Amino acid sequence: MKAPAPKDDGTARQARRAAIVMAGTMILWMGAQVVGGEMGWPAKFTLLVDLAALAGFIWSLAVTYQIWRKRRG
Repeated sequence: MKAPAPKDDGTARQARRAAIVMAGTMILWMGAQVVGGEMGWPAKFTLLVDLAALAGFIWSLAVTYQIWRKRRG
């Protein structure tokens, strides 16, 4: 098997990081929703958690778009 080129290695690292952030954000967001519902957190705190999750997803989308552009040409 051929060793990946340095460019591909960096792209793969970025893709792994984006995937980890996406999965981690979703797990933490779902956990916060469950815990918040059980503990009766105020809507302000729930909104803050939602905005943090949205920021994580937007960052992941931006990184994924950059990877797509790199691979496209």
